[in-house]
Amino acid sequence: MLSTPSVIAGLITAVHVTLAVGVTAHILLTKDDVRSAIGWIGLVWLTPILGSALYLVFGINRINRQLGPMRKRPPLDPADRAALMRGTSAEPAQSALLTAASPAMHGVARITGTVTRLPLAGGCTIEPLLNGDETYPAMLEAINGAQRTVAMATYIFDRGQAGEQFVDALARAAKRGVAVRVLIDGVGARYSHPPIVDELKRRGVTVARFLPSVLPFPHPYVNLRDHRKMMIVDGTIGFCGGMNVRDQCILALHRPDATQDMHFRLRGAVVRQIMQAFAVDWEFTTHEHLPESTWAPETAAAGGDVTARAIPDGPDTDFQTLLMVILGATGAATRSIRLSTPYFLPDPPLIDAFRVAALRGVQVDIVLPQHGNLRMVQWAMTAQLPQVLAWGCRVYLSAPPFDHSKLLIVDGEWSLIGSANLDPRSLRLNFELNVECYSRPLAQRLSSILDNKIATGKQLTIQDLERRPLLHRLRDGAAWLAQPYL
Repeated sequence: MLSTPSVIAGLITAVHVTLAVGVTAHILLTKDDVRSAIGWIGLVWLTPILGSALYLVFGINRINRQLGPMRKRPPLDPADRAALMRGTSAEPAQSALLTAASPAMHGVARITGTVTRLPLAGGCTIEPLLNGDETYPAMLEAINGAQRTVAMATYIFDRGQAGEQFVDALARAAKRGVAVRVLIDGVGARYSHPPIVDELKRRGVTVARFLPSVLPFPHPYVNLRDHRKMMIVDGTIGFCGGMNVRDQCILALHRPDATQDMHFRLRGAVVRQIMQAFAVDWEFTTHEHLPESTWAPETAAAGGDVTARAIPDGPDTDFQTLLMVILGATGAATRSIRLSTPYFLPDPPLIDAFRVAALRGVQVDIVLPQHGNLRMVQWAMTAQLPQVLAWGCRVYLSAPPFDHSKLLIVDGEWSLIGSANLDPRSLRLNFELNVECYSRPLAQRLSSILDNKIATGKQLTIQDLERRPLLHRLRDGAAWLAQPYL
């Protein structure tokens, strides 16, 4: 007769093998990165039961969301996507909006139109706003002037001076009859305690949390977060970029944890596309449909010089959309690629794109924060920098405070703005919202902002990295091994 411990061990083994076989099958059928697949399979088989549980929690990245009428884009399975990519662009007449753009930029527009299935919007105005000092007053002014609707989504909505001002403005808007909807990420909502969600509800603001976290504490590495930061007022004024609602973003407060950042005020038909992205997120979270006629009415051109298009990206039907756009834009560059990002951990295809561009004679400038806010990410970033420095790219470190700005400018005429970082979390796991912009004046203005960061920062060379102590280089290399999961 078998002893009780033997029976228990046999049951555990059977459960482990059953789970491992099922999880391995899922990995083989769904993963498109061989490194990720091998890593997960190894973890699943070598860490009984726990490895399978970790994969079920953190390894399944796709969400199938039912899209409401406001976003007339049916989900695509691989066969549908393949058929679409073999066809023509979703916007055959788009060149009429790009008469002043170079032929290379027409190719970028075709790529973006195909992968997003959204049209270009001409005659838009897009205004950069620096830090919370410029951004928050502009957003609060828009809320205070709202007549019909306010839709706001953010990753972090902290308590504090800025948070209180937004709560007051949103509550006043709701009290005077404006339809207000606020969506806060389930993890980001818990960055301050107590979360501001209850305060918004108490003040009469309709608010929801996107995929609330089951952990009792905020954690920046929990998968599938809504990292979008956008606000749409009356369907005509939009805001998007990289800025959360936090006192750290107000540099005038001189906080020790101050954060530089950028946001943008938009007008024109592209605002409708941003509202459509919000509506999908809101309906997925609350099951409330926001009528297009009320929340996203047709708008006339704003009289600006920017042709723009929203780029929703996330682990659903928009999976890797932004990656395709960035690869297309860097591949089309003939003179310059300029970017700023707080987290530079691109996958090999993007690393190769920057290196090949530099080898073609394109000037590639990468601006990163001198001091990061996530220590392990900073170490991994540092370990990866020789991969671009050795091939002719230039890296600059922006002076403190921590720089959370996100920009990509190609050939002085195409710009990418929005919420996404150049790391696996933004490009594979998070829901992000970016906007591509065709405008030489806007690109020139954004380039001047990067010029200022470069002038006040310092250039980093490969010799600087090689002179660091061996223990620091080993530490950074060990952190880099976790790059797919940071």
